[in-house]
Amino acid sequence: MLILLLVIVFTGHFRAWPLKIDVTPQQSATVATSAYTPPVKYEPGRDPEKDLASAAAEAKKSKRNIFVVVGGEWCSWCHVMDDFFRDHPDLRSLRDKNYVLMKLNMSRENENKAFLSRYPKIHGYPHIFILDADGKLVQSQATNELEDGRNYNAKRFQKFLEKFGPKPSE
Repeated sequence: MLILLLVIVFTGHFRAWPLKIDVTPQQSATVATSAYTPPVKYEPGRDPEKDLASAAAEAKKSKRNIFVVVGGEWCSWCHVMDDFFRDHPDLRSLRDKNYVLMKLNMSRENENKAFLSRYPKIHGYPHIFILDADGKLVQSQATNELEDGRNYNAKRFQKFLEKFGPKPSE
């Protein structure tokens, strides 16, 4: 049991738990749980219709947009993006504050052609679709425009996240 606990702690698997702790100076820590669990990997067997329905329900409840990353486990830049958000907690926080994350597999095992046919054609991976809480396309974004050398550009990504976040209700 101790070995299992150490493996969980040192490999970071506890990060997948759907638990959020919010703390502000005026209040004590509160725990909020959600039925939605963002995907960790691109999985060929996932049903994108169900994933979108879950993401949309969470987006409506939390007044966020949906951040769909189309890619695959084979995609080196998809892993670079995951590492980029891990290494830039401020941008990960901005993303998670304004968007519900959804990963959509695109691989030989499952190209998800039917699901992707409703969106603009993708010319490279990863590719980002920003959807509103109703699943309507807000932005189709080639990620090469957010790159800088062998990584992503933090300032460009911040502007992108700020520009396509949910609009305040009037």
